[in-house]
Amino acid sequence: MREQELDKQGRAYATGRRKDATARVWLKPGTGKVTVNGRDQEVYFARPTLRLVIDQPFAITERQGQYDVVATVKGGGLSGQAGAVKHGIAQALSKYEPALRSTVKAAGFLTRDSRVVERKKYGRAKARRSFQFSKR
Repeated sequence: MREQELDKQGRAYATGRRKDATARVWLKPGTGKVTVNGRDQEVYFARPTLRLVIDQPFAITERQGQYDVVATVKGGGLSGQAGAVKHGIAQALSKYEPALRSTVKAAGFLTRDSRVVERKKYGRAKARRSFQFSKR
């Protein structure tokens, strides 16, 4: 069995990544308040689907409203940032409550989603799309 990993303030820390986004996440017992870059999650992630993504680790472990999350996110777009925060929350949850690790791992939340945007190639319009063919 793994040990609980906490810092001096009694928080669990983890880093989450997705696409070009990196999230530093601190998790501590509380009322379920999620703060991203100093703003409330409703303000930072205006789309309901993004907030749903962030709440997935809590939903799968039945821990909604039991932890406060403070996250700082850099890089990428909003979708990638939400995925990075989700990854960080899942990692931090497994550090705070090692018993939940198997549940979170089975859902696939501990694995970093390695899919990134393919680079553009020369002689092409985009990564794979060719320029329009002209017969004459």
